[in-house]
Formats: sequence, C-alpha cells, structure tokens
Amino acid sequence: MKNFNYIQPKSLKEASDILKKKPHEAMLYAGGTDALGLMKQDIIKPEEVVNLKSVPGLNYISYTNGKGLRIGALTELAEIAENPVISEKYPILRHAALAVASPQLRNLGTIAGNLCQRPRCWYYREEFNCLRKGGDMCYAFDGQNKYHCVIGGGPCFIVHPSDLAVVLLALDAKLTVFGDRKTRTVQLKDFFVSPGDDYQHENNLKAGEIITEIQIPELPQDAKSAFVKFRERGVWDFAVVSVGAVIRKEGSKVISGKLAFGGVAPIPWMDESLNAKLPGVALSEEPVAQLVSEILKKAEPLSKNAYKVPLVRNLTKRLLLEL
Repeated sequence: MKNFNYIQPKSLKEASDILKKKPHEAMLYAGGTDALGLMKQDIIKPEEVVNLKSVPGLNYISYTNGKGLRIGALTELAEIAENPVISEKYPILRHAALAVASPQLRNLGTIAGNLCQRPRCWYYREEFNCLRKGGDMCYAFDGQNKYHCVIGGGPCFIVHPSDLAVVLLALDAKLTVFGDRKTRTVQLKDFFVSPGDDYQHENNLKAGEIITEIQIPELPQDAKSAFVKFRERGVWDFAVVSVGAVIRKEGSKVISGKLAFGGVAPIPWMDESLNAKLPGVALSEEPVAQLVSEILKKAEPLSKNAYKVPLVRNLTKRLLLEL
C-alpha cells in the first residue's frame, strides 16, 4: 500500500474542497470496508485519504409520519438492520442490510458507502490492466464471466455489488448530495452510470461531491415488500442475483408496484416496461409465471452466465407468490 496523508476534516465544505482540488489524488473514506481493500491491492493509490467520519451530523435515522424516512450517509448497516422503525415501516430495507457481509462488516460499512462500492469483478480486483483501470479491453467478455452482467453491458461487463441499492430503487429513494457549497437532490434511479456512458465510474458524483442523506418516501399502509438474494457459497458472499419488490394489492391482484434486480446489469436494474405490467396481475401461479417470463427478455448473456436469466425469473416468481 502506498503511503498517504490522512486528513480529518471538520465540515462537509472542508472535505468537499479537498476532493475537488485533488480529484485524482484524494479519496473519501468512511467505513472503509471497500476502500481499504482497494488500497491494499494497489488498485487505487491516493495521496490523501479524507476521513468523512470526522464530520459531525451524518449518522442518523429519522422518520416523519406522512413524509417518510431520512438516513444519514454515515449510518452503519448494523444500525439500519436494528432500527425498530425501519423494521416496522420498511422491512425490506432491514432484510437487505442483514444480507450484507458479516456482523463485523455491517458495524463498519455505511449506507452511502454501500451505494458507492467499486466493482467486484475479479479482473478489476486482480493484476489485469482492464478497461476500467485504463487498459483497452474487458477481459470478462471472452474470459471467466460467470458472475458478470447479462444485460446493459459493454464495453465493460461488471455488475454492481450493492444489495441496498436494489431495495432503495424499488422504494423510489432519493439522495441528497453536497458539493460546490450547495446541495442537490438525485433520484437513485438516475445516480448510477452504465459503462456505455462512462466505463471508469459507477455513479454521477462530480469532483468534490459527497452523499449526505438518503430519503425514502412514506409507504402506503397496505404496501407489501420483500427482498431475496441468491448466493452461491457462503453467508457472506455478494449476490449472484437479487430481487427487490414493493407492491400494493387489492385482494389477490396487484394495483401498483416496482421490481428491481441486482447481479444482472452494470447498475442496479429496473425495467420500467416490466413494472408497467404489474398492475392487474393476479398473484397466482399462471399470471405470475407469464409476468416473470418478460424479465430480461432483451438479455445478452456472455459465454458462462446464461443461467442468470432463469434464476432471476424463478426467484421473482417465488417472491411474488409469497407476498
């Protein structure tokens, strides 16, 4: 690991100014569960590490009846999983937080850090000069691509590793972002960047910008939600695929809803045309089977990952029938 200067700013403005002044040399650090590994592997070599945890007021969970939930960017995943209001009002968020890594890592990892993870692609994480690291090719395209994307890929074929992003997408979350001495609000669905638009970044944060808050609107009292994550080996693994669902139903029929998917695309994936077909669907075997057959219809699997298409369809079917 390269030596670096460790900076503890006292305000968002101070942190933002450092990051903006040195966009390629300074790195933001919060829980460190991803950043530390990247530094140890010399994938990123910052000259300055800016510890955001020295800035007060970014760790909180606040619920307002009729308005919804606000979560500070530095709130640890363990706090989200253990919060009684989240357990009652947003159980899908609790389930996603509990699905992340181990208890030890949930005590370190933050909600904003989870959204801003770098890819887990083994070519990116190892000693390959891949496209995302400034090289001229994506080794996964013709290589070991079992865990890579089946839709939305090219020229890089990563998948986004965040579990929380999937459920926050289904919950229609927004982000508050501070930078250039002002704040802006970003819909989560507009936050992530596909490699076709920018293959070296995963989100649209500008130099010096910092996520400060996640906002989740109030859910109707009759809303049902669920999250399922398929892992190949152990309890701490990243998702092979995942599904988040938030629906309202009248009797056995859906009246509104959203499905979001992880592990299938370079960004957390939501198909608006699929969600438009949810209203009116009866949550019984045949109608649900017909609906899920539409999932990933435009998929273009790589040589070793076509299994993801039936897998995500079957997981979605099971999830919907259990709601």
